[in-house]
Amino acid sequence: MNLPGTGILKGLGVTLKHFIVTYTEDFKYIGKKAGVEPRPLRRSNPSNHGIVTVQYPDEHLPVPENFRYIPFLVRDSATGEDRCTSCGICAKVCPPQCIWIVRTEDPVTHRPVPAPKEFYIDTTVCMNCGFCAEFCPFDAIKMDHKYEITSEHNRSQELLFDKDRLTMPDTYHASIHPLDWARELQEKAAEEAKKKAAAEAKAAADARKAAASAASKPASATAGGAKPAPPAAGGAKSPAGQQSAPNVPSKPPAQPPPAAKPPAQQAPPPATSPQDPPKPSAGS
Repeated sequence: MNLPGTGILKGLGVTLKHFIVTYTEDFKYIGKKAGVEPRPLRRSNPSNHGIVTVQYPDEHLPVPENFRYIPFLVRDSATGEDRCTSCGICAKVCPPQCIWIVRTEDPVTHRPVPAPKEFYIDTTVCMNCGFCAEFCPFDAIKMDHKYEITSEHNRSQELLFDKDRLTMPDTYHASIHPLDWARELQEKAAEEAKKKAAAEAKAAADARKAAASAASKPASATAGGAKPAPPAAGGAKSPAGQQSAPNVPSKPPAQPPPAAKPPAQQAPPPATSPQDPPKPSAGS
């Protein structure tokens, strides 16, 4: 039979043990390579002992690369221009419809310009699905890692993100998404190499076509433009001294048409003399 209060003392002993082991684990990593790791990351190791609770908000656990929260717009740091063209695909595929865009217009022609004038995301409605980043054809919108967006002052304004607050340079995107950034650079390099190969192939085909047309011009000029010299009178003589016929195609001599035959004349009947007696017929 346990004495009253022994369970409380046992529980306090477990707490004291974890408290002491926590400092033992910290001293174990002093001077070692593992000591440079963030303490929250080391504390979250399942093989670690002692107190494993992260002291938030003083300590933060690192989030994985594919962690997604509020989207942000990417700006090209080399040109200083936004990647967004205000096409509106992100607003169309957004399930809770928390994105709306105002397109820029030319002040003279009033025609649309491929750049957003205003861009808003209502973070109170955003479900952090990442559809906007997946369907963007220009890689102009990515998912951020910042999940501490609340504020005690002007909360209604802080949770409605505008274009200025959403825009981040591409270097920030490379820092939080290194693998995604490397994939984009690889795809861009492959596309540039493909365009270069197509341009070189087109230039080679044009060069071959020009060479073929230049080679066919002298042959066509000799065949159709130049006329052969007329043959000399009496025919040209061969080196052997024999006279050859002129270079004129021989034709068979013309034959006269056949003469028409005169009509056949009938022989006149023999004349009979009155002195001759008539000849008796066969029946007399």
